[in-house]
Amino acid sequence: MNPEQYVQEKAAASGSSFYYAFLFLPKQRRAAITAFYAFCREVDDVVDEVRDPGVAATKLAWWRTEVAQSFAGQPHHPVMLALMPLACEHGIEAHQLQQVIDGCQMDLDQTRYLDFPGLQRYCHLVAGVVGEVAAGIFGQVDPQTTAYAHKLGLALQLTNILRDVGEDALRGRIYLPVNELQQFDVKAHEILNRVHSERFVALMKFQAARAHQAYDEALSLLPAVDRRSQKPGLMMASIYRTLLREIERDGFQVLNQRVSLTPVRKFWLAWRVQALGRV
Repeated sequence: MNPEQYVQEKAAASGSSFYYAFLFLPKQRRAAITAFYAFCREVDDVVDEVRDPGVAATKLAWWRTEVAQSFAGQPHHPVMLALMPLACEHGIEAHQLQQVIDGCQMDLDQTRYLDFPGLQRYCHLVAGVVGEVAAGIFGQVDPQTTAYAHKLGLALQLTNILRDVGEDALRGRIYLPVNELQQFDVKAHEILNRVHSERFVALMKFQAARAHQAYDEALSLLPAVDRRSQKPGLMMASIYRTLLREIERDGFQVLNQRVSLTPVRKFWLAWRVQALGRV
């Protein structure tokens, strides 16, 4: 299996909604975003799949070295072998990949966030920086598009957090800010034991409203000159915001089940943005 096949399989096997947004890109840009996404999956899987924190930390340290060596002209991993020939053309820089690793390191170092500014820092590293890199790959022209990409990354990550509350609880993680749990009188042990209550629903409504606000702000920040090039990001906004609305319609039953969209629905939402420009 060559590096290009490796990253393609890594991206497709994840089942992520991002895959549907890649389908409509020109070949070269699709190759770049697929390789970059495969990198993100590799480092994220270290945190989610390696049970021993010491081993996970060692693996992340290996990835830090691999990124540094790759940008020095000596890539070894199939992901970096696929990514490096495309990095310069699409403005991908080593510090951006290192920031993504920083975000994954936060998952090893802490399982709680005291307030939203702390959570926002995490979201910036694991999603905002990803949005920044993706915007460049998609063909960003206006520098202001970076602000849109960061805000959209926040919106997507907040949606992920809402969707995954139950799954994260099984790993002992709670991404909902501690002071907001206190505001709605939701105890950490209730989430860890996946206790659904009216107080929990009120907390989740508050979180969902914040995510919707982030989507609205992101869309307002996108310069008109880049609206066509950034269609893949708008596809993601459409898919994830639809998912958020499904979570709301379902009464925030996220503690004991994972709300998801069918592949056909994801493809239709992506196609609608591609063909009609509607988010």
